[in-house]
Amino acid sequence: MSMRWKLGWMMFLEFFIWGGWYVTVSNYMAAHGMDMKIAIVFSLCPIAAIISPFFLGMVADRFFASEKVLGVLSFLSGLSLLVVPIFAPGYNPKLFVPILLVHTLCYMPTLSLTSSLAFHHVQDQEKEFPIIRVFGTIGWIVANWVVSGIFHGDTHVIQFYVAGAAAVILGFYSFTLPHTPAPSAGKKATVHDILGLDSLSLLKNPMFLIFIVCSLLICIPLAFYYAYASVYVKSVGFLHPAVTMSFGQIFEIFFMLLMPILFLRLGVKYMLFAGMCAWVVRYGLFAAAAAHDLKALVVLGIILHGICYDFFFVTGQIYVDRVTSPKIRGQVQGFLVLVTQGVGMLIGAKTAGFIFAKVTNVVNNAPVTHYQMLWLIPCIAAGVIALIFVTTFHEGGKIDTEVAA
Repeated sequence: MSMRWKLGWMMFLEFFIWGGWYVTVSNYMAAHGMDMKIAIVFSLCPIAAIISPFFLGMVADRFFASEKVLGVLSFLSGLSLLVVPIFAPGYNPKLFVPILLVHTLCYMPTLSLTSSLAFHHVQDQEKEFPIIRVFGTIGWIVANWVVSGIFHGDTHVIQFYVAGAAAVILGFYSFTLPHTPAPSAGKKATVHDILGLDSLSLLKNPMFLIFIVCSLLICIPLAFYYAYASVYVKSVGFLHPAVTMSFGQIFEIFFMLLMPILFLRLGVKYMLFAGMCAWVVRYGLFAAAAAHDLKALVVLGIILHGICYDFFFVTGQIYVDRVTSPKIRGQVQGFLVLVTQGVGMLIGAKTAGFIFAKVTNVVNNAPVTHYQMLWLIPCIAAGVIALIFVTTFHEGGKIDTEVAA
């Protein structure tokens, strides 16, 4: 129980950092005339996610204990966020995006580190990991309420100070976490290992390939939500968008705690399929709400977040942990982040930005967005991908990495 609490607080701080600025930065940028740069900022985390597996394969899995790498990266990510306001609009906005990129380059590797560190110290992944991970959801909720509800900082630089301070705290806290040795310590470094080619070799397994391809594709429509949902929520009349959107994480706690039971009944395939279908329903509700000006449908779409996120991302992490060997588990978790949070979200952010520009017109010197079309496009895309996945994917046992290689 003591171990669960330690790992739980790690997850709390990890997602408090992300929730402290990621939800509100769209409205901050819109309020300062940077609407058309929103997609660029939401490309930063994907870019960092693409780079992070190479760092993990070269450093975290080989030379240093995971908790120490987590501590250093968290501290650096916090310092970079704390200086973002210096380069905010009105001061030196040309460096606003580059400084945020520095933060994401330090932060994104920690997503894989915290997951692999938690998996290393639990006995039953399906039962214990969701309980630990739910602390991260609580951290995200608290961050939203602190920034938006207490400080009313949806359009203010206070969001960067709050998230930066949390990252610095996590940096110090990480050094108190249980020792987690580098899984490949003492092993000779090779180009093959550094580039994470063991992860690529797993793609020779047909089911793992389908899982990875569908995970990548589904993240393209998912990116629409992260980039523009907060702006949309504000446009329909909610005064504190981050607080409204936090209801998604509140319901996520409920679904996270249900996951151990649902795993027994549904298994990996139908947990992932349910998560994909939830995105279809969410975007359908948003499109209907935009057409008929119904706030209730917006809220209903938001509270589906527990199924949307947990059943897809958390289930994917558990699936990777289940089918891969311990010696490359951290590397493959990083590869999953690369594919989903990296390549998929990067393509998605660029696509969302392109579509947003196409459905936005200037009327009486003010931008007007046709939100119904903005949400219908990812709704249809997610539905097609979910159908492909459920008709082609079948669960299997542990993948023999020697055979895969």
